[in-house]
Amino acid sequence: MFKLLKNYSWKEVFWILVVVALVSLQVHFDLKLPDYMSEITRLVETEGSAMSDIIHNGVMMIGCAFASLLAAIVVGYIASNLSATLSLRIRKTLFDKVERLDLESYQKFSTGSLITRTTNDITQIQMFVAMGLQMMIKAPITAVWAISKILNKSWEWSAATSVAVLVVLTTVFILMRLVLPKFKKTQRYTDALNRNMRENLIGIRVVRAFNAEAYQEDKFEDINTDLTRTQLFTQRSLALLSPVMYLVMYFLSLFIYFMGAYLIDGALMADKLSIFGDMIVFSSYAMQVIMAFLMLSMIFMIWPRAEVSAGRINEVLDTPIQISEGQREYDTEEKGTLEFKDVSFRYPGAEAAVLSHISFKVKQGQTVAFIGSTGSGKSTLINLIPRFYDVTDGQILLDGHDIKEYRQEALQNKIGYVSQKAVLFEGDIASNVAFGQKQDGNYTEEQIEKAIRVAQSESFVADKDGGIHAKVAQRGSNFSGGQKQRLSIARAVAKDPEMLIFDDSFSALDYQTDANLRKALAQECKDTTVLIVAQRIGTILHADQIVVLDQGKCVGIGTHKELMENCDVYKEIALSQLSKEELDNA
Repeated sequence: MFKLLKNYSWKEVFWILVVVALVSLQVHFDLKLPDYMSEITRLVETEGSAMSDIIHNGVMMIGCAFASLLAAIVVGYIASNLSATLSLRIRKTLFDKVERLDLESYQKFSTGSLITRTTNDITQIQMFVAMGLQMMIKAPITAVWAISKILNKSWEWSAATSVAVLVVLTTVFILMRLVLPKFKKTQRYTDALNRNMRENLIGIRVVRAFNAEAYQEDKFEDINTDLTRTQLFTQRSLALLSPVMYLVMYFLSLFIYFMGAYLIDGALMADKLSIFGDMIVFSSYAMQVIMAFLMLSMIFMIWPRAEVSAGRINEVLDTPIQISEGQREYDTEEKGTLEFKDVSFRYPGAEAAVLSHISFKVKQGQTVAFIGSTGSGKSTLINLIPRFYDVTDGQILLDGHDIKEYRQEALQNKIGYVSQKAVLFEGDIASNVAFGQKQDGNYTEEQIEKAIRVAQSESFVADKDGGIHAKVAQRGSNFSGGQKQRLSIARAVAKDPEMLIFDDSFSALDYQTDANLRKALAQECKDTTVLIVAQRIGTILHADQIVVLDQGKCVGIGTHKELMENCDVYKEIALSQLSKEELDNA
């Protein structure tokens, strides 16, 4: 928790000190009230007291009450601002950290968990700071100040107050021991619930197609039941706190008045009024002491949740960045060249390597394809270039320099990447195509339209209301799979990078669209290096180089004709898709 509070600047520390001063002032006014009450009581009971004195003390009481109220309002305003500012900074820091995580680290946390940490967990911290700034400061000041005012009073009353405080503290301690582990479970169950909901919503078509609603409902019900039971336990446990507090307050009040009556009965006539006044004052101060500990108990109710939430947030923030940041900028003498030098890669914790001793070289403007059976390592190889993962052994050279030497931003600016699964963002078509950063500045409408034309998206974009400004729903749900894929390709083309990477990005396209797109790429992006991961032989027949992978190893490099002659793996794949006549005429 305290680690996150370090996000406050010195200016905000100053405002925290202002809060401390205002709270101290508020406590001062609150504790002056019993003194004025005692004085009014004395004046009323004393014959010959002037009405003006009584009114004066009454006005002073009202003034103290209003001053305390004003201080409380200002403290609440400042505390709200400080808590909101802190949550804003933590949310931004967490978001930035998640964006910088490598895929290995990212997969350590589920999507649902990261969402919970960014929303619910930060809200818990915000609530704690907002209330804590007021109560954690006010409670000890009130308790110490009130206790100092009653120390010279009757030892019986003081002993009773001490017992009451001890009962309160014991109750709080026992409850915290019971509920703290449950708070941790609550956050875990919330993560699981979010994961389940997200999975169900994304896969709703599959769920309905297989009549699996009951199965999904059972999964949800199990998690929901566990979460509900845990929440009920914590809420019921903490619900005991307030009744115990009020019971203690009532019994303490009764005891003070009982002892007061006893002491008054046994006192001399001259002392009776003084004891009565002391009883009124002591009762008020004792209630202040108990209220102070009641405030502390409320903090203790919030603290465990905030502490658990802070731990979960710090878990993400403390995750080391595996991908180191280089220093090399964008500009290099070579443009669009790529070389794999004896590259091997294995996933962390895996025994076997996914890629073993891969070596090849790509020149600027070449089209290089990667093909192989499922699980051969094609996508993994491609993902090493933008440094989604780092190589285990060997080197990857981009424009003559190790990719680890580049700043991440500079490296990504050289690459236009299209993933296997097309991703669109809520907005419009233009904002999706012009997504991200472009080297030569902002995207023009002409550049966007050119990219759409190259990606063979012109016809369906024109049919949309608004053209390139047509609305894109969340996740691109108002577009077909093929349309989303083409818009993703348009996004990469619009960036005008040195290198285009297509990770099986043509799979949702029909053969005609596929052929037209490749033709347009060859014409409009002839100086751009193109890397294609493909399943269809027809997509890569005319590639300058084809790299054949089998079980993580390179078993062939060459043109289509060369591989048909000397690579059995490639020949087998080719013949499984096209007839010999089609291949010969290709």
